[in-house]
Amino acid sequence: MISRKALLLRLALICGLYFGLLYFGGVWGWRLLYPVRLFVTFLHEFGHAFGALISGGSVEYIRINPDSGGLTVTRGGSPGLIILGGYLGSVFFGNMLVFIGAARPKWIKPTLGAIIAIMAVTGIVWFNSIFTFIILGLFASLLYFVGFKTRYGRDCLFVMGVLSLLYILQDTAHGPSSDLQAFEMEIGLFPADVWMVLWLCLALIFAAVNLKFLIRSPGPPDRS
Repeated sequence: MISRKALLLRLALICGLYFGLLYFGGVWGWRLLYPVRLFVTFLHEFGHAFGALISGGSVEYIRINPDSGGLTVTRGGSPGLIILGGYLGSVFFGNMLVFIGAARPKWIKPTLGAIIAIMAVTGIVWFNSIFTFIILGLFASLLYFVGFKTRYGRDCLFVMGVLSLLYILQDTAHGPSSDLQAFEMEIGLFPADVWMVLWLCLALIFAAVNLKFLIRSPGPPDRS
């Protein structure tokens, strides 16, 4: 497990780099963060697919667009769970990557293998566009190289998880508008803006609990 000091240092460096590129990086910052946006879109769309699968539905296709948008088409299942799976599913997956990268070194290669397999299924079985196929192929190849040919697999998972959470939480300020509107129409109870606040609170609570556990359960000094 990453030591408490190393954990906080890495979090500070990643956050500083992310917000530095976001607010002061200009065009180059936008370009460097482009893969992050695509990866988060993949997590978001897979969250929709996962919601469909666990509620008895099926997935027709998943598409990732060059503008970092995405679309998942499903059949059957619970509409509310499918919609909710996009945002909270990606929050769950992001926290899981942070947790495994920081605290479960024995799970790193199996996790990377699972992500690579999911990308392969998404790009091939749920094929919809050449761009999606190429992007997921590049991601899978890079993850395989880093995770199985170098000793930086845990760093890769940790960085991907933190960057994903930062982007997800920041994006909520603008709102995953299509999901919020669809959820309002499907579930009702509250307007989309209220659901946005509730989703954000759940995401922050989830991230805070994860971080609290990692900080309060320091392992031996990090030697990676």
